[in-house]
Amino acid sequence: MFCFTRPSPEAVCEFLAAQKHQQFSYGHVGASRTEAPSGYVVDHHRIQLGEGRIAFERARNAIKQWKMFEMTWLELFSPDTPIAEGATVAVAASHLGFWSLNAARIVYTIEEHGVIERYGFAYGTLPDHAEMGEERFTVEFHAGDETVWYDLYAFSRPRRLARMAFPYTRSLQKKFACDSKIALQKAVGRG
Repeated sequence: MFCFTRPSPEAVCEFLAAQKHQQFSYGHVGASRTEAPSGYVVDHHRIQLGEGRIAFERARNAIKQWKMFEMTWLELFSPDTPIAEGATVAVAASHLGFWSLNAARIVYTIEEHGVIERYGFAYGTLPDHAEMGEERFTVEFHAGDETVWYDLYAFSRPRRLARMAFPYTRSLQKKFACDSKIALQKAVGRG
């Protein structure tokens, strides 16, 4: 959905209500657990957030609070959405003088313990999203050296208008990845 002004809370509520029973817009739901299906553009970004158990707990809380979306050109509706399978969010992006509103739903959550402890989730696109695909957001604690990492993995294909503006939409995806890493660094207290 495209708007010439920032979407009002009422418009976002209506948009999210319309997404409630929509199916995912792609056929490989859950594929970000292992490997992206062929025919998609793959993005994988990692950054060290710090060291130690406290840094990991901060990173974990940052994911729970959707801090990786705290950017000047982006707004998540609603940042109090719980990290739970089936939870649906809308992401509004400001670009080229207008706003786009995109819908995504959490496909699965991650909570793994062991030598590498992981926490996070993946969400997938719904029909009212400019792209189709899945994105995984995880933080990791490596027990051996006590390093804490943010890992962002996505596979996507453009839909409709995004296909016509593919170089521009790719630049937005790259900007999101860069800004998301910075947002998590700030949330953990590094950077």
